[in-house]
Amino acid sequence: MRKLHSTVVFALLALAPALLEAQPLAGGGVQFTVFLRGTPVGVEETTVARSADGLVITGTSRLGPPLEVIVRRAEIRYDASGNPLSCFVEGSLRQRQLVLSTTVEGNTATTDLTEGTSRSRQAHEIAPGAVLLSSVYFGGHEALAARLQGKKEGDEIPIYVPGQGEATARVVSATDERIQTSSGMLKTRRFQVALEQQGKTTDTEVWVDDQGRLVRFSTASQTIDVVRTDVASVSARREAVARPGDESVRIPANGFTLAGTLSRPPGQPAKGAKLPAIVLVGSIGVTDRDESRAGIPILGQLASALADAGYLVIRYDHRGIGQSGGRAESAEIGDYAEDVRSVVRFMRKRKDVDRDRLAVLGYDYGGSVAMTAAARDGDIKALVLVATPGLAGGDLVLEQQRAALAKMDLTEAEKQRRIDLQQRINEAVVSGRGWDQIPPAMRQQAETDWFRSLLAFDPAEQMRRVRQPVLVVHGGLDAELGPHHAEALASMAEARKNPAGEKVRLAVVPGVNHLLVPSREGTVDEYASLGGASVSPEVTGAITTWLGEALAAAKK
Repeated sequence: MRKLHSTVVFALLALAPALLEAQPLAGGGVQFTVFLRGTPVGVEETTVARSADGLVITGTSRLGPPLEVIVRRAEIRYDASGNPLSCFVEGSLRQRQLVLSTTVEGNTATTDLTEGTSRSRQAHEIAPGAVLLSSVYFGGHEALAARLQGKKEGDEIPIYVPGQGEATARVVSATDERIQTSSGMLKTRRFQVALEQQGKTTDTEVWVDDQGRLVRFSTASQTIDVVRTDVASVSARREAVARPGDESVRIPANGFTLAGTLSRPPGQPAKGAKLPAIVLVGSIGVTDRDESRAGIPILGQLASALADAGYLVIRYDHRGIGQSGGRAESAEIGDYAEDVRSVVRFMRKRKDVDRDRLAVLGYDYGGSVAMTAAARDGDIKALVLVATPGLAGGDLVLEQQRAALAKMDLTEAEKQRRIDLQQRINEAVVSGRGWDQIPPAMRQQAETDWFRSLLAFDPAEQMRRVRQPVLVVHGGLDAELGPHHAEALASMAEARKNPAGEKVRLAVVPGVNHLLVPSREGTVDEYASLGGASVSPEVTGAITTWLGEALAAAKK
């Protein structure tokens, strides 16, 4: 039997070429948006029915590349005592017909699997009260959420992955968390859970509301986020970092407002004092203004460190994310750059901002956005690029696809097939031709304004238009975007024809990963063990030292 990749154990990584809008469902159902590395790749619709007879979870899903999963019907059943009865999933996986049917009798789970032309049957022992977690349908985590209610550190829940065998979910910690949504304050319980199967452990975070319903689950090592629509959409925000004197601000943009947080230096400023300011631009995707990844609020911590160093610092939710208005599904890099310029104009109008000392910092894809804004706006006096891609969009997508495939249990022929398919998709998105050779579902997923702008983005071409001094900061152990990206960006910046004076500095910080925190290996698999880590002071020190020099020179 071809082994399906479990959400419990196996990583499904790659840059996802999709932006889908999630809509609320009628009839009590819930819709989830599925993200890979912060980018939406599809949606799942789930309904939970409780009765005296037990629990029934039903749903559908449509997930684009690289997952390539369509679930036309899913149904998972439990009896009144919480014992599993059956799991049925019908759809397609990587364009091959998929039917998975598991029945539980006593302590035996029997699974019949059809994948393409391959058919197989497997039987495993199953613990009483086990939670069924299908490898191709995330909605099964609703049962895990219900079972986690009331659990405390050290408690264990038996898991069964249909067709693969038993696993264990062990509660590592449980904390209360409040999430602001458009309908009010949502009270949740966030569980850190270690999922153990066949000697491997995957650290997962599961958010559960007070009704025992799933709100969100995330696996840092797999860079997977499955988020309920009301939490992923506008008006939802987790407050990860707060400082005394922080100010919530609304920023006029292009027909909507951006929501942000302004952080100030400690103490009372002198009357009439004008301070240097910096705009923080996060990556594009599900993350809000704090850029929280693996439990680390990257931009929130950066903002605090920069404020302590004497800067007015503003960070904001991208359009269509958190508490910001606007729509994300039709936005491209240039649109996000115009939003940056709106924030810059907002800051320039403040009486406490020194207009001649105003910088922009972009993190990850936010660096590409910040670079575009700086190329268009001379009011930006300095540009900082942190953990930013240094390859043209098409090359970047293929680089990340190859890295993801290297971790998958696939034949070399299958890996090459996927690379070839990705190349054809890229060419079709850019040129508008060749879609007849690509499955219609993939076209629907890939043909978006954001992905088109990403593929067309060339940092070398954009950098030639940047006239500001540039700092490039990168973690020496960054395994998501290797240090070669920083070296490429610095070389591009050095090649510009700019006024005299120091215009470029490269800071590759040893022992730091893509999340900007100290790390042993730098791999994505390590993220789950880094919860509670802080952005390296060497990173913040490199930024504040250079900004002080660059903005002082700009003011002369």
